[in-house]
Amino acid sequence: MTTALLKDSYGRAIRDLRVSVTDRCNFRCFYCLPHGEPPAGPKDSMLTYEEIEFAVSVFVSLGVEKVRLTGGEPMLRRDIETLVAKLARVEGIRDLALTTNAFNLAERAAGLKAAGLDRVTVSLDSLRPEAFREMAGVDMLGRVLEGIRAAERVGLTPIKINAVIVRGHNEEEVAEMAAFAREHALSMRFIEYMPLDSGHGWSREAVVSGAEIRARINERFLLVAKRIERGSETATRYRFADGAPGEVGIIAPVTEPFCGACSRIRLTADGQIRTCLFSKVEHSLRDVIRSGASRAGVADYICGVALKKEPRHYINETFFEQPARTMSLIGG
Repeated sequence: MTTALLKDSYGRAIRDLRVSVTDRCNFRCFYCLPHGEPPAGPKDSMLTYEEIEFAVSVFVSLGVEKVRLTGGEPMLRRDIETLVAKLARVEGIRDLALTTNAFNLAERAAGLKAAGLDRVTVSLDSLRPEAFREMAGVDMLGRVLEGIRAAERVGLTPIKINAVIVRGHNEEEVAEMAAFAREHALSMRFIEYMPLDSGHGWSREAVVSGAEIRARINERFLLVAKRIERGSETATRYRFADGAPGEVGIIAPVTEPFCGACSRIRLTADGQIRTCLFSKVEHSLRDVIRSGASRAGVADYICGVALKKEPRHYINETFFEQPARTMSLIGG
């Protein structure tokens, strides 16, 4: 592990960079883009692949070890394999991953692997066609499942599956999803519903707690915690007590916040650094890079921004305000 030069004011080392490469998406998940995409900004506001490569290389020189490409849907960015190949050459990245809705994954999994991608995380909120269509806004469950199979064939593993659990939509099938993880030796991640939708339709009543998710799965499959302390991981990870393959992870930012060990920082498609998913302030790395700043100057700027990282989110406070940017604009 490299020395962590990038730390916040609370002593937390920043090891994990999420890079959004586009704010476009071809799905319409109600917890993200229920009313479609916002108007596109100027084309030149987006970071070029060369700028992303440069920015990532600076972050890595400061101790970042994990880089995840996100969106929107990252495979809507033209020739994303070119960016993957550039980042795969950055010395010091231990884990290069991509989060996708898997719409195009079946056709492109082999190319992504060849370019140097290590693994994928696939968003899959339901295994039932009707519930999938209701949540994602498109009738594409078959394509997503085909993409998962293709990723497995070419070795983009371990594959993680993200499912946002929302009361009244898919909480009844969490055990079914756990069974899917067992059958295919996948890592299934159940995520509490967060206030990051463009329609501002989030309500606390719709949140299915991590504790309830665990209880529902335990009714069918006994879970055993894989480790007592999860460190900076977002998920509390479980194995199946009977030794079956696969894994369950529960990400509970609303009812079981894990901010105290947060190691993440985010870069939006238009070059803004976000120190938290729920930040109210952004910091323009794009402007710094395009001003002609030296590599050392860019590194100093990034270090200064990291020191402004919030101690925690404020979802559970009465004064909480939902960020203006949705998940599709921030990057997951």
